[in-house]
Formats: sequence, C-alpha cells, structure tokens
Amino acid sequence: MKKYIKYILLIIGLAIHNGCSHFDDLNTDPNAPVVSTAAMQATKQIVDMMYKGSAKNYYYDALLSKHMAWGEIIEGYQYNQFGRTGLSMYTKIIDCIKMVELADDNYKDAYTGLYLFIKAYELFFASVSVGDVPYSEAFRGEEGITKPKYDTQKEVMIQVLDDLEKAYAHFSKSAKPFDGDPVHEGDPEKWKKAVATMQLKVLIYLSKKESDSDLNIKKRFAKIISEKLLMESNKDNLQLTYGEKSSQICPMYYKKDANFVYPMLSSVLVDTLKEYNDYRLFYYGKPARSKTDEGIEADEWDAYPSVDPSDSFDKMAAAFSGKSFTGLNERYTHLETGEPLIRLGYAEQNFIIAEACLRKWIDKDPTPYYQEAIRASMEFIVKNTPDEERFHHNRKITPEYIEEYLENPVIQLEKTTASFERDLNKIITQKYLASFLHFPWESYYEYRRTGYPEFPINPNTNRNTIPDKIPVRWMYDQREYDLNKENVEEAVRRQFNGNDNVNELIWMLKD
Repeated sequence: MKKYIKYILLIIGLAIHNGCSHFDDLNTDPNAPVVSTAAMQATKQIVDMMYKGSAKNYYYDALLSKHMAWGEIIEGYQYNQFGRTGLSMYTKIIDCIKMVELADDNYKDAYTGLYLFIKAYELFFASVSVGDVPYSEAFRGEEGITKPKYDTQKEVMIQVLDDLEKAYAHFSKSAKPFDGDPVHEGDPEKWKKAVATMQLKVLIYLSKKESDSDLNIKKRFAKIISEKLLMESNKDNLQLTYGEKSSQICPMYYKKDANFVYPMLSSVLVDTLKEYNDYRLFYYGKPARSKTDEGIEADEWDAYPSVDPSDSFDKMAAAFSGKSFTGLNERYTHLETGEPLIRLGYAEQNFIIAEACLRKWIDKDPTPYYQEAIRASMEFIVKNTPDEERFHHNRKITPEYIEEYLENPVIQLEKTTASFERDLNKIITQKYLASFLHFPWESYYEYRRTGYPEFPINPNTNRNTIPDKIPVRWMYDQREYDLNKENVEEAVRRQFNGNDNVNELIWMLKD
C-alpha cells in the first residue's frame, strides 16, 4: 500500500492529506484489489464524491455555517477556528482516469463524461477552499511533470467550465446507461442535468467577476439556460441515498454514532424559521425537553428554543445540560436511512436561476424560480419523512400549507433597483434554510460570497486572529510545502504576498 501511495504522489506531485480535514475520504481497504472494472471504479468514485464524512466530522460544516452549535466540548468550527487542509481529491481523480481506461468502447463516452464531471467538481471545490491549485499540469506524471504548477484561480475556473462543457458533450454522445452508478442508474440524460446545474453553480460562485470578459459569465449562463437540459424536479437531484445495510446507514443514526445528541439548532436557523412561520422547523428539530416538561406541546413554536452559536461555551454547556435547546429531529437520528444527502439539487438550481434573474443575467422574473425552489425544498422533506407525529410534530407540510407559505408577505421579493440587496438576502436566506444538512460547506461559501444570512460574530469567543471576522479560506497543507515547495510558495506569493493566511481573500472574492 505504501508503494501505491508513493506512486500516486509521483504522478501528481501533490500531498495526500491523511488526517482529518473538511475533505474527508472513505477509508481505503489495504486488502482490496487495485485493479477493477470501470463499473466498480464508477461506483467508488461517485460514492466518494457524494460522501460527507462520519462521526463528529459529519457536523463540522453545519457548525461553521451556524446551522447548529455543539453541546459536548468546544468545537473549533463553531468558533471560526481554521487551519490547513489537504488536497486528497487528486487521488480520487487518478482512479477516475483508470475508470476510463478500463471502459469498454461502447461506454467510453459515458465514463469519460463522468470522469470530467468528477474532476471539475472536486477541483472546483478544492480551489474554492484555498485559492490557486494545480489543474493544467496535474496528472501528467508520465510526461515527467511530477511537481505541477499552481494555476491561478481564474485559470482553474475557466478549465472547470471547459471540462464541464466536455462532460456534457460526452454524456450527449452516450446512447445507453452505464453500469456502476448508484445515483442515476447510469442515465446519461440525468447526468447531463447534473452537469448543467453544476455549470450554473460555478457561474453564480463567480458573481463578483460578472464583468470579466474572459469568463463571459452572463453569456455562458444564458446559453446554459436556453440550450442545456436542466433539472425538472427533485427526481433529478444528485444525492446520496442511505440504506439499511450496515455500510449504507445514515451516519447520524443513533445506533451507529453517539454524537447525534450534541447538535443544538442555532438562532440563525430557528429564529428565521419562526419569523417566517416555516413548518420546516418541526421537521428539522425536536422540542426541548425543558419546554415539554413545562407542559408546552411539541406543535408549539415556543417548544423550540434556539442558541446563539457565538455565545461562550459556558452558555452552550448550560443550555445542553438544562435540555433547553432544539435538538435534531428523530427522522435524522432514529431512521437507518435518514434523509438523502443532496450535492446538486433541483431546489438549489432554482435558487441559482432566481439570483441570476435578480442580477439581470437573464431577462426573466426571479419570483417563479424563487417560489419553485422553496416548494421543491418542502416537497423533498415531505417525500423523505414518514408520516408520523414524532417526525413532524403535527405541523405537517401539506400542498395547501406550501401555497399559503408562498403568499407570506415577509418572504416576497420586491424586485426594484433599490431593493436588490434585500431581495438577494431573501433568496440566499431561503437557500440557507433549504440547505440544512445538505451541500456540505456551501452555506459558509454563500455567506462568504454574499454576506447572507448574517452570521453572529462575538469577538470574545471568535477564534480567528481578527476578532470581528470569520476566516475566508483554509491554508495549504504542510505536505504541499514538503513535496511541491517551489510551486506552492510561488502561488502564495502571487495571491497573498507570501502570507498563507486564513484571512487573505482569494481571487473569486475580490471585487
């Protein structure tokens, strides 16, 4: 196994991060065969891409995004403590290349499309987390490039978009389903929809660069909307569905992991749901024991107290020990299948299009997309929740409720030039509400990009070196300096004047 890892390093010239990071990998079985079929590789790579982690690290992104606080001990992400992160996704892409090599000619296009999609997806988020990363010279060890240069983030984004365009073209050439796909059963049409949604996601992440003529964001976006297959319902979601087999059980299941007792739903989430009279609260949380002991019923809003995630841990501990907090709903913790984990979704796609309409990237009314996104979020929850009182606490989301909610004055878009920021806040806040326990790390990225919803920052508890600010990136892994020192240091000089710091703005965040 050690020889195998050294071989990977020789090819890509990059560090493999073997410890805990926000890119947690499935453990590799040292007794498993290295060589397999294209279908076997496809299964592994798709699951790896969708996988979020397990045990306590399953919740880290929710702590950073302020969806929840933690009642056990002080957790760094809750208090904005960042460090270094690895780039272990490069090893996954090596296996994707092997997948294409193993593919039969009849399925070569489908597996090539899958490879290009996974490559673009993984390296997009690698760049989003740290800044510049290798792209053009990665995976070229056979050409003698064992220490690849770091492309600028702009170059990375252009290559990501190009690879997604190629992925769409390859899936378009694929005439029949390919084997080994646990998500879409190898359906090329559904994968085309995933690719198109990912293209829209990349472009909206680049919203601060809409005037860049090389990226041509508005034209690209409009072209995708007019020419590409897009998701049409929640059935098109790219999501990981948990099962009842021991290896497929939801990581939050109470018999699998004891950490499910520590999450406490935050004021950012709970108070907003209450403000909107949003029944998703009764599906996300369960009533506080302290409130039900007082005689407050589980279907009453007052049964769901929130905690400020920026408060001192003494207050967290007091709320936890006093059972005065809203915990995780048992549909997450007491069902082996939990809820599917969405990576790319129909509701998300509609939120993205609504924001693009608001930004005048396309000449459409944002409201229908905004409302359809909210409707899709609620319908997804209902579909994946057994109709039992303990899961919805007699506040059922019905079609009638959804229509009533969509008429709620407090959530309506104003759609005037003067109301742009207020409307953007409403779109991103609804996106935030819909993303609870989905789209790992992305609610933080959206806050970082837009400032919405507002996250509480307490200088007395904030563990960032700048007390009134949340970090905006991770630092490069030390292994990068050990194995590709010249190139990573050049990238740090180019981006941050040589200061590899969590508070340095990456290119895509600069106005």
